[in-house]
Formats: sequence, C-alpha cells, structure tokens
Amino acid sequence: MAIEARIRELGVRHQSLERAIEDEISRPASDAMRVKDLKRQKLRLKEELEGLRSKPH
Repeated sequence: MAIEARIRELGVRHQSLERAIEDEISRPASDAMRVKDLKRQKLRLKEELEGLRSKPH
C-alpha cells in the first residue's frame, strides 16, 4: 500500500510541476533557468514514478 501512496504523491507533484512550467512559460518575462530547473525536477519525478511502477507489488 505504501508504494501506491507514493505513486499518487509523486503524480500530484508531477502535475503541479507541469502547471508551474506552463505558468512560467506563459509569463511575458519568463525565466529560462527556472523553467529548466522545473523541467529537471519533473523528469526526476517521472523517472522515480516509472521505477516504482515497474516494481512488482
């Protein structure tokens, strides 16, 4: 059960980062470094999610 909860938590954080990226990009003076950092964080979460999903429960 703990793995499923962690997957849900990471999914929520992943979606939150996606919204933050979209918000930053849509700003007139968006910060490219911030966008890059947010995308890096999102990728780490995605990799962790995929790792957890591939483990047998």
